[in-house]
Amino acid sequence: MISQLFILSSKGDSLIYKDSSVRGEAGSDVINVFYEKVMALPGDQPPVVMNHGDLHFVHVRQGGLYWVATTTADSSPFSLIEFLNRLASLVKDYCGALTEKAVQMNFALIYELLDEVVDYGYVQSMSSDVLKNFIQTEAVSPRPFSLFQLSNVGLFGAETQQSKVAPSSAASRPIQSSREQGGKSEIFVDVIERMSVVIGSNGVLMKADVEGEIKVKCYMPNCSEMRIGLNEEFSIGKSQLRGYGAAVRVDEVSFHQAVKLDEFDSSRILRLSPSQGEQTVMQYQLSDVLPSAPPFRLFPTVERDSAGKLLMYLKLRCDLPPKSAAINLCASVPVPKGSVSMSLQLSSPDQSAALQLQTRSIEWTVPRFPGGTQLSALFKVEVPGLSPSSLMEVGPMVLNFELPKMTASGLQVRFLRLSPVQPGPAQRWVRYVTHSDSYILRI
Repeated sequence: MISQLFILSSKGDSLIYKDSSVRGEAGSDVINVFYEKVMALPGDQPPVVMNHGDLHFVHVRQGGLYWVATTTADSSPFSLIEFLNRLASLVKDYCGALTEKAVQMNFALIYELLDEVVDYGYVQSMSSDVLKNFIQTEAVSPRPFSLFQLSNVGLFGAETQQSKVAPSSAASRPIQSSREQGGKSEIFVDVIERMSVVIGSNGVLMKADVEGEIKVKCYMPNCSEMRIGLNEEFSIGKSQLRGYGAAVRVDEVSFHQAVKLDEFDSSRILRLSPSQGEQTVMQYQLSDVLPSAPPFRLFPTVERDSAGKLLMYLKLRCDLPPKSAAINLCASVPVPKGSVSMSLQLSSPDQSAALQLQTRSIEWTVPRFPGGTQLSALFKVEVPGLSPSSLMEVGPMVLNFELPKMTASGLQVRFLRLSPVQPGPAQRWVRYVTHSDSYILRI
């Protein structure tokens, strides 16, 4: 049973608050108690479950916001975590985005959702299709996108300095806007992958894992069925290699309960009746192997120069296809304790680097890194009392990046078909993106 439910900003400001307890046994100062406990903990990852006397706090962080539920009963924390994640997805469906501004602009809609979702502390239906019959408040859409904003907006809203791409305004549109007369009939299929790689100092690939998912966001109220065709040579496990073409293999696959698999074994087709809003229709995992070379390789030289400074010469090569590019790349390189200053030389003017004394690392950022090219950087770090053993504290390099229009596994959507055929023009969008989950290059 949920006693209280609230949403906080990253600064601890109360955005939404709902007291579901019958006698108010949870107290009125729970927001301050929770935020003080979060701020008192070291690091940026507080435990999901925290206690204060007989009160239990369960929270998740989505969209930079704290989604918190309190309970005094012996409730399952896993159930509350699942509830909070589903609540965040529900708010995103109805408001179009998970941001502090979106929550503030749609507070009346969110309170109406909470009244339907939680009744005296007990969770009710959380289906967008069911709730849309009871929710009357219209969502307040964000300000329409303007071409004048292209100077600071990149792919999916990420800030870049080159290769500006306007984000689709419909991708962040609330599902209620599909009711509006003249609204576009659209459906989005996103193939999102997260890559974990470890490459040894000799350049040998030591670990490679890919976790992916296919998400569908639907704005078609009268679409009874959709069919998603994947690679015909898509194989699950080594025992299911189909024997023709360039196989796209994964180790594990799980599907949403609404997906019909009667055509999957023969034609690799997923059938489902999409509901309004966003849902994950398929998740998959690939371990210990990549179908192509890792996207980045490092050639480092680390030594002590004649003046006693730490000298690091780093060459980073991008092994993506020539017409592809990585964006928002950030390379973090740990340096020895006691580092006080740094001078640098970079191979191109769009790069930047700085010595972060708090984290004891060099942060090297590249807004856009085209495939088939190489970047280099020379860092001279002042380390008082630098010794040969101090050189062992350098590295490894950790990369964070985004690969638009690409999948590490090779998974592709062959076709996207809707039935019945929509009476007006139906917009169908398929997007691919690969993120770095943990990309480590040992030095």
